[in-house]
Amino acid sequence: MPKVVIIGSGIAGLFAALKLEKKGHEVIIVTKQRPEDSSTNWAQGGIAGILDKTDGKGMEAHIEDTLSCGDGLCNEEIVRCVVKEAGDRIRDLLSIGVDFEKDGEEFHLVKEGGHSARRILHAKDATGAEIERALNSAVSNSDNISMRSHTLGVDLIQRVHGSPEKGIKGIWCLSLDSGKMEALSADAVLIATGGCGQLWERTTNPSVASGDGLAMAVRAGAVSKDMAFFQFHPTALMAGNKKPFLITEALRGEGGILLDNAGLEKYRNGDSGPESYSFTLESSPEGSLATRDVVARACDQKMKITGADNVWLVTDHLERGKLLDHFPNIESKLNKLGLSLGIDPLPVAPAAHYMVGGLSVDINGRVLMNNELPMPGLYGIGEVACTGMHGANRLASNSLLEAIVFANRAAEHFIANPIENLENVPEWRAEGMIKLIEHAPLVRDLETLRKTMTDDVGIVRSFSRLERAKRMLELLSKEVDLIWKRSTPTRELVELRNLVLVASHITNDATERKENRGLHWNKDLI
Repeated sequence: MPKVVIIGSGIAGLFAALKLEKKGHEVIIVTKQRPEDSSTNWAQGGIAGILDKTDGKGMEAHIEDTLSCGDGLCNEEIVRCVVKEAGDRIRDLLSIGVDFEKDGEEFHLVKEGGHSARRILHAKDATGAEIERALNSAVSNSDNISMRSHTLGVDLIQRVHGSPEKGIKGIWCLSLDSGKMEALSADAVLIATGGCGQLWERTTNPSVASGDGLAMAVRAGAVSKDMAFFQFHPTALMAGNKKPFLITEALRGEGGILLDNAGLEKYRNGDSGPESYSFTLESSPEGSLATRDVVARACDQKMKITGADNVWLVTDHLERGKLLDHFPNIESKLNKLGLSLGIDPLPVAPAAHYMVGGLSVDINGRVLMNNELPMPGLYGIGEVACTGMHGANRLASNSLLEAIVFANRAAEHFIANPIENLENVPEWRAEGMIKLIEHAPLVRDLETLRKTMTDDVGIVRSFSRLERAKRMLELLSKEVDLIWKRSTPTRELVELRNLVLVASHITNDATERKENRGLHWNKDLI
């Protein structure tokens, strides 16, 4: 029976596991915390797609919106592939038990920034949680899928050490309960570890988003692509909450408007709707529903000019009953902070949200090396992978769609092209290493890393700031490497090691770019 190890328990990893299990494959899912602690579970908005395969006009519009949002860097072949497979994959979710909201007999569709039509299926404002619920339920009922929770993937095991072209035959992982390292053999490894939002001081990502899968694949010989393009969500709640809370773009799709302090005052004293006073109109005629790169930069620029800590999302001009029906989870969160939809202006600011770049993969999710050939036995799916779907800027609600399409393609490719690894995997060698007891230096280094990325590699960049970041990252890399070589692994050490490596890839790619495009905006290139 072929054996596959999947690292990550978000939508991509779980969907692929179910596809592989149906063909009799043994699947082990390695997940750092609980199965539900993934970025998917935090996704509010929805999944974009055309269910009717005969709706050629609708598909072409979705394709055009995606290409336009990607600012010329999308791979059109990939975009067409994903959009055309959307209906089948969404029906797979429905068959698994995902309950999308309906309006009568039809699905209730919403619109988000950059979309020319309503084409986003959702489960009110907790779509990711609903998808995770259904997928986890299906996985738990499978005899061929085992879940290793509280287990951290540390490094990939090459079939021949130092020869990435020979492929991968397993992973080393760390049990966060026992502190022990374990070697897992595999005929194939699917990396589905999500992004790296923990690089920045303010992020909508869960604590597990530390770039682990990307880093371990790069160390094994994989290459990254388009790392300069990191998406900041324009509307993270900033109302005294300790952690940023995402306010879904669907709220703006229903008519929510962004205002600065001056615009809010004019709206309160004026006799027209809030859209007339939105600062976002200075950046795009689409205003508050422009693409995320445009809106996030507009918010960032306005906050820097005015010195404000936030801008405002207003909804008091909308039907309150409808808002409470469509966004119950957001309303519940707001109520705990003394706020309410349809009444109070919401303080929001951009926060690190989605890694558009990632591991370079082919149309079947196979991870590529420098020579653009696939590394045998290694796949990358979901946010960790750069497929060419998103280009320089991801269109809202295309991420969950891309995840299930590529999870399916990767699973089908391995099913049709099985690899058998009969070799034993080597155990982790810890001779001469000491147990890391003092974690204070790691905490300080992590704070320095986040401060550097926030100040120097954020929404708006400059060459001098990027060069400063490179110098700091080189120093951090040396310090972390010294600790790594003499210490047994801990979660804090493994994550910091990975974050520093991923930060270097982001910064180096940003430094080398000579034009502003999509999410990469260097003020020296204006």
